[in-house]
Amino acid sequence: MILRFAAASQTALILAAAAPAQAQNYPARPIEMTVAFSPGAVTDIFARALAAGLGQNLGQPVVVINKAGATGALGSAAAARAAPDGYALLFTPAVSITVVPQQNPAVGYTHKSFDPVCQTFKNEMVIVAKSDAPFQSAADIMKGAKSRPGAVSYGHLGIASIPHLAMTELSLYAGVEFNPIPFKGDSEVIQNVMAGQTDFGAVVLSSAVGSGLNILGLFGDTRNPAIPGVATLREQGFDVAPVSFGGIAAPRGLPAPVMARLEQACLAAAQSDLYAKLARSLGQPDDYYSDGAAFGVRLDRDVIEKARLLKALGELK
Repeated sequence: MILRFAAASQTALILAAAAPAQAQNYPARPIEMTVAFSPGAVTDIFARALAAGLGQNLGQPVVVINKAGATGALGSAAAARAAPDGYALLFTPAVSITVVPQQNPAVGYTHKSFDPVCQTFKNEMVIVAKSDAPFQSAADIMKGAKSRPGAVSYGHLGIASIPHLAMTELSLYAGVEFNPIPFKGDSEVIQNVMAGQTDFGAVVLSSAVGSGLNILGLFGDTRNPAIPGVATLREQGFDVAPVSFGGIAAPRGLPAPVMARLEQACLAAAQSDLYAKLARSLGQPDDYYSDGAAFGVRLDRDVIEKARLLKALGELK
């Protein structure tokens, strides 16, 4: 019994000593990065561009694995269950880990199930309408909604999507009631606005550029360089600026040396010419990147902000 105990203790000591050494040698093999959305989606496009830069900086391939479904819940849950060793990462918009778990706690994770590594995108929302629509500014839309409560309609990406939550926040701030109509994607929203089936739409900026619709306002802290002539909602008198942001997270408990290595590689990849060019082409603001600490603070804040909006929508369980 004493010999078995001594042997077990010695094994534990050896493993404990080996763990820091393994972390210091990270990475020693290819890394898997889960994208909880379908191939070809904007999130997937960002992930693959970033993975190329990460691989160059880490000296090991970063392989993108798509696990789509349930607004990112399937892939996020799988990533949360992985070992916190730096070889399993998650690339996701915040909505999958800050909103979805509040809507459905049965997904089995929260944003605290992850260590934020870096934020690498920040998708801003815009309000769009036909060029001949009676609404030519955010103020026009608010006036119409106040004169006809619940009658002015807008299209959005889906219930509790960021465009829907952005408009919910705007309606609460302005004290007006809209008629929100969900669609399967931004392209459907734009098609229905063009056809006059909805009065206006709330979509991601990259979807609006080149759509032929007028962009009436930007949900953002400052004007976006892709559309410098479009005023923010704040400039138009409405103090709301929700965005869809995201990046890389890892299962909770990542060793400090591994985190430091990943953050360093992420910074280099996100600021590379390849990724920066892609970011500009997809309407990213200049401050799309932030480190793990800032990313974590933003996620904490997002949970609180989205809880208020989900409660207003009756979406909290």
